[in-house]
Amino acid sequence: MEIIRNILLILHIVGFAGVAGATIAQLPKVKEGVAKVSGGILHSAWLMLATGLGLVGMMYAMGGAPNNMKIGVKTVVLLAIIVLALVFKKKENVSGGVLGAILGLSVLNVALAVAW
Repeated sequence: MEIIRNILLILHIVGFAGVAGATIAQLPKVKEGVAKVSGGILHSAWLMLATGLGLVGMMYAMGGAPNNMKIGVKTVVLLAIIVLALVFKKKENVSGGVLGAILGLSVLNVALAVAW
């Protein structure tokens, strides 16, 4: 069980790296007016959601008691990232504010995980 938990945790971190990395990669394109929400942002956010749910399930399965308030807040922040990505995915170009919001929310999610 510990191996599966570690794999899920690694994939969860990879998901964050994908959201943050794909967002940062689009920031230079804002000045040119061709920045967009890439598929990498959306797919990485879905990966974070799936692995996060798996991690909570593993904690319950191993007899632990996760901090449900923390998990709830992190889930709401992640759902905000997913909603932003879904809404602006079809747009031909997006503003720096949208990308900044996605990046800020993903950093907030990590801060909640580490500091709470």
